[in-house]
Amino acid sequence: MSFRLISVVSVLGLICCASPVFADVTYSANPENYLSLLEKLRSGDHLQLMPGEYAEGLPLRNLNGSAHEPIVIAGPESIPRAVFVARPRANTVSIVNSSYITIRNLELDGRNMAGIDAVKAEGHGQWAHHITLENLLIRNHGGSQNTVGISTKCTAWDWVIRGNIILGAGTGLYLGNSDGTAPFIGGLIENNLVADTLGYNMEIKQQNARKHVQGMPQGKQQTIIRNNVFSKAAHASTGTDARPNVLVGHFPLQGGGAQDRYYIYGNFFYGNPTEALFQGEGNFALYNNLFINPLGDAVNIRPHNDRPRWVHVFFNTIVASGSGLKLRGLTSKDEYEVSANAIFAARNVIGWLKGDPLTASYAKAADYLANPFDFPGRIDLYPLYDKLMESLDTRRYQSFPDWDRDFNGVRRIQNYRGAYAGSGHNPGWLPSLERKPQPVTSAPLRNE
Repeated sequence: MSFRLISVVSVLGLICCASPVFADVTYSANPENYLSLLEKLRSGDHLQLMPGEYAEGLPLRNLNGSAHEPIVIAGPESIPRAVFVARPRANTVSIVNSSYITIRNLELDGRNMAGIDAVKAEGHGQWAHHITLENLLIRNHGGSQNTVGISTKCTAWDWVIRGNIILGAGTGLYLGNSDGTAPFIGGLIENNLVADTLGYNMEIKQQNARKHVQGMPQGKQQTIIRNNVFSKAAHASTGTDARPNVLVGHFPLQGGGAQDRYYIYGNFFYGNPTEALFQGEGNFALYNNLFINPLGDAVNIRPHNDRPRWVHVFFNTIVASGSGLKLRGLTSKDEYEVSANAIFAARNVIGWLKGDPLTASYAKAADYLANPFDFPGRIDLYPLYDKLMESLDTRRYQSFPDWDRDFNGVRRIQNYRGAYAGSGHNPGWLPSLERKPQPVTSAPLRNE
């Protein structure tokens, strides 16, 4: 039975009744009573879901915690899990006008119903902010390419999407709306595994001029995408439905958000038979990543709904049987740099280039890297002894979060091209189709 504590205060030896002070409450819920308990949740409360099958979804409507006391909704940390199963005509976790909520340790089974998303912030003109999604297992959401694991279709800011596994969805993460409305602002996306999607592993949509929403951040914001694994080596759509693993669109071209940035680092991008591993426009920095595509192209910087404008690409290792790096749509007025990368591809750099990447043929990768042509879990892009080391001026990178931490999280003391700060024996994780272990350190998300 749940209960709230009422404080009784003793002052100078006199006992008097104080106004009620509500302590945080932990509710124990099961598939029969959880919906009624949702209505009771207040700031700081915790809804602990017991193992079982939950068939009525998780509707979060006008549910608001606070910055210091978020509402937590969690399943068991281990098997058996709390499993939410899809049902017709309703998204499973539906978020409307809610904030400061943490959702963790749930399994979301889509039963391959077309058009039913696992998690969706929805409602035209609505909002959702300070939402944390952590350690969710999202599966069987591949009923169509428009079926999404995690989706935001309203104005969303300060989301944390961390440590989730999304397997075989139509689209893994779809953040923003196709028409440029519903901006996704100031997010942190880290340590997720997104694999075998029909369409994008992740797309963050372009953004029109933003309409003000009360509480929405106004200063320059950054969205950090770090230490994730994105793979489309299997089940990818072809033809007109083909999509990159990850695409980031442009921020508003003027007004609020025009100076926002994507910082994309420490990720493992793997396998895409029909499109590039990454495509970007607008404002982004791409560094300390591994790109491996034995099936085609790696990095494609090009216009999509606008064009690239603020682009920094450095300290990446790229191995691709197609193009290593394509650059289109940049002008001499744009802030743009490509430097200190190690690129091994059939076609290395295509397009106008300022910078000094090391480039060699795809076949030559084995002359520089430990084991570039094996399968995930065995593949190793760590430099061979004394390879890729050279003198580099790193002052230009020092404003970027975690710029001095290589793919393994090791501090860059000596200068190496590519994603690693060493040579010889790889001391870290071999890139695999699993969640990347937490690195040694990561800079906090900092927004103005």
